[in-house]
Amino acid sequence: MSSVFFTSDHHFGHKLIIDFESRPFDSAEEMDRSMIASWNAVVGNGDTVFHLGDFSFLNQEATRTIISALNGYKILILGNHDRGRGRDWWLKAGFDEVSEYPLIYKEFFMLSHEPLYMNKHMPYVNVHGHIHGQKYEGKSHFNICVEHWNYMPLSFEQIRDAVVASEEG
Repeated sequence: MSSVFFTSDHHFGHKLIIDFESRPFDSAEEMDRSMIASWNAVVGNGDTVFHLGDFSFLNQEATRTIISALNGYKILILGNHDRGRGRDWWLKAGFDEVSEYPLIYKEFFMLSHEPLYMNKHMPYVNVHGHIHGQKYEGKSHFNICVEHWNYMPLSFEQIRDAVVASEEG
């Protein structure tokens, strides 16, 4: 049975993100190899991954090489560092689908790059990236940035269960 995963803010090829976010890598190349291995350790070829933006700082050919090395059907929601290249660039790089706007998944998750305004009356949990250094989660938000999750995508069930637990706690 296939699974659905969520992740964001890999910043493939971005050497400076290692220092900016205290990532445990000595080089961008080591970071990229490790993040590809972490992705493929949990995502199978028949799975779907929603990437919530800021995927790669590399050129299209190098980005295509990384995307082709990653398991799963890959959907990108453009992040602030992705938008300048445009939707078609990312499709040519190898994403199966690309959205310029937030998406709603299973009438439960509102998927976006940046956190969106949410209040207790809204029927969604905003799964987002963009805020690397803070968890910024609770009843209405869930930060999926790779730094918080050992550089691995999380499944729908993992996020759903964490949100339910936060509501009970």
